Amino acid sequence: MVSNTGSWMQRVAQDWLVLELTHDSGTALGITTGLQFLPLLAFSLWGGVVADRYAKRSILMITQAAMGVLALVLGVLALTGAVRLWQVYLLAFALGMVTVVDNPTRQAFAVEMVGRDAMANAIALNSAVFNLARIAGPAVAGLVIGFLGTPAAFLLNAASYGAVLIGLKLMRPEELHQAAKVPRARGQLREAMSYVRGQPVLWMPLVLIFFVSTFGMNFQVTTALMSRTVFHTSATAFGFASAVFALGALGGALLAARRSRPTLRLLIATSLAFSVFEMVTGVAPDYLTFLVALVPTGLAMLTFTTAANSSTQLKTTPDMRGRVMGLYMLVFLGGTPIGSPLAGWVAAEYGARMSMVAGGVISLVATIAVTAMLARRRGVRIRSYLRPAVLARLGA
Repeated sequence: MVSNTGSWMQRVAQDWLVLELTHDSGTALGITTGLQFLPLLAFSLWGGVVADRYAKRSILMITQAAMGVLALVLGVLALTGAVRLWQVYLLAFALGMVTVVDNPTRQAFAVEMVGRDAMANAIALNSAVFNLARIAGPAVAGLVIGFLGTPAAFLLNAASYGAVLIGLKLMRPEELHQAAKVPRARGQLREAMSYVRGQPVLWMPLVLIFFVSTFGMNFQVTTALMSRTVFHTSATAFGFASAVFALGALGGALLAARRSRPTLRLLIATSLAFSVFEMVTGVAPDYLTFLVALVPTGLAMLTFTTAANSSTQLKTTPDMRGRVMGLYMLVFLGGTPIGSPLAGWVAAEYGARMSMVAGGVISLVATIAVTAMLARRRGVRIRSYLRPAVLARLGA
């Protein structure tokens, strides 16, 4: 909770720092976010291989320490006044490289902490904790930036990683539900791709997740631009808008925690709801309406992402989980280098409102397309099941 709060605080501070350095450039903001997620696009599958091969607790201690160091470097640069835009770009990219290994390892490690039976609930509750931090982080960031300055947010985040390292160190490894380590061998990435390709219940939702997350979930860019360029608010108000969005997301996480097994129907329904709410948020006439619309948007988004995460892990065998989650993180976050700069460019050319509305429209079209694919496949299954019975009756 402490570390997640610090991480969200840094994300808000990083966005604000880029806007300050570039005089409100949406393109620069999108590039920064894109660089942070570019390594996921290139190396996410390899991160999953690492997660399957080595002890996940040990991996997390290394990655979390590295993230703390990167936050410290950015904080010192900002504090001394030596920070330049290219340095922010470089540190964002370096953070993305560490995240390549950290993300699939953390996702798979949740199962090792609680076991398979409680996995769906653990994933949902983890999302709740994550979004509690998402509520506190932006709100604290707005106050910290307003009273102490942007560098303080980075330095406080660097210190927050100590909480994670202490927690990991205090764990008793013998009580973990550790999966067997996968020995080094050739073709392990191809094996994972073939595994997913052979299961429509995995690859069809992954297609939907890619489009919705890439084009619809660019709130790190769009919320900052809506707050600053449309409603002309301060850093504190921007942090409050992020916190309101997270409040809705927290509600979605808690609702998801009540479900033991997510269904494809839930995935489709929440994706449709998210698409519509995002479009409504983009056309909000004033700041208060914008805040109100962010709540159901966050709720639908978090319910959708939690259902997608749980469904993917529950339908995957333990020896494949790290690699499949590497693929999941690839489609979930790997498209950000495409989506974030595109959202920033659309905002720069046509306005922040159009950027948010366009994300909702693309998400809606993708949801309808995947729904049609699923309906067609299930229709084929029904026809193939009925045909022998019909032929038997004709023969009789």
